[in-house]
Amino acid sequence: DALPICMPPDHAVSHDSGAAASSFSGPSLPRCACPRSLSAVKMFQLVVSLCLLALAEPLHFLDCGSEVGKIATVDVSPCPTDPCDLIKGETYLINVTFTSHVDTQKSTAYVHGILAGIAIPFPIPEPDGCKSGISCPIQQEKSYNYVTNMPIKSDYPSIKLVVKWELKDSNEKDLFCWKIPVQIKN
Repeated sequence: DALPICMPPDHAVSHDSGAAASSFSGPSLPRCACPRSLSAVKMFQLVVSLCLLALAEPLHFLDCGSEVGKIATVDVSPCPTDPCDLIKGETYLINVTFTSHVDTQKSTAYVHGILAGIAIPFPIPEPDGCKSGISCPIQQEKSYNYVTNMPIKSDYPSIKLVVKWELKDSNEKDLFCWKIPVQIKN
């Protein structure tokens, strides 16, 4: 049993001569579905990326004072190296699994780049944790996945720094706080 050959829909290849079916009246090889657009190729790339992500090593992070929660995992995707290489113009997926030790009505994310010991605020598209994969109100001793995007703008300088990411509860206490070293590159 031969595998189907991917041919444009208006062509078929004969088993004998390899000529187009219009010049041969014998049986044709079956046609397979070819990607007709770039979106099919992108979908394939997405599936492969998700499979590779599932095989990735957990990210090494420093818990910097999770007062009222406990971090289980931190994932920055794609981040194949330590420190994370963040490429200008790209957007990275942030996924933090944590358990809350308190009940809270809201959660707010704060992100800083720490350079030479100075914390510089880093704007993110959605600081409201309740709009970032968390169903609020947050309940004590339940596990949550905080999921958001971190765009790296093209005009950011190419530097090494530490990213500090906090998610605060209604009382401004850290549900989680983590740090990772990164390098912003072209």
